Amino acid sequence: MPARGDSAPTSSAPQIGRWRERAVERSLTDARAKAVRRGDHYLQTAIQLLAENGDFTLQELVERAKTSFRSFYQYYESKDELLLAVFEDVMEKSANECRSEVEGLADPFDRVHHVVERLYDGVTDPIGGVLSRAMTIYHLQLAESRPADFASVLEPQKQLFVDLVRDGVDRGAFRKDIEPDQLAMILVQTIVAATHMHALGIHLTGVPLTSHGLWDFIRVGLSREAASPQA
Repeated sequence: MPARGDSAPTSSAPQIGRWRERAVERSLTDARAKAVRRGDHYLQTAIQLLAENGDFTLQELVERAKTSFRSFYQYYESKDELLLAVFEDVMEKSANECRSEVEGLADPFDRVHHVVERLYDGVTDPIGGVLSRAMTIYHLQLAESRPADFASVLEPQKQLFVDLVRDGVDRGAFRKDIEPDQLAMILVQTIVAATHMHALGIHLTGVPLTSHGLWDFIRVGLSREAASPQA
């Protein structure tokens, strides 16, 4: 114990002044922003290569990005992780754009109709066709190899349909015999399966399914008339 009159021992931990603390925070913020920009550069380069060729190697990626393997692995641990980031980016942007586009539509059926046609017709776009096919192939691969990660990537699109279906049920436009969240999942799985088949050029009847035909099927399935009698 210190003798009477001696001062108590003080902490040796350095104290950072307020302005120095702000400088540190600004430095960390700048570093994070720089890392995000570099990570996005790889992401956008991957999208370009997929749209052009339908696939890419990491060698092609770093050459196009004008970087190195060492730099790439500072941001992504593998090609699969980069592809998950690509899907996440595409899904988030698509879901946000769809939400904005349906804001002015009052009818629940019109809102779902718009989103269904937008997503389905997107895979037949001449410019985006190669990209859609490539993403479909990787979608199936990642769903098998990294199902938990891929499920989280699909969350924005899933939540979009959950919100649209809940709104339709609450307004009395959609059937109520199936729980809204379950009905939304049936809707999502129907659209995903249809777009995958379309992107891969698989037409079981020999005739491509149109977005109008897909919507007619979904519209009937959502309607109150399709509900079971005991509902």
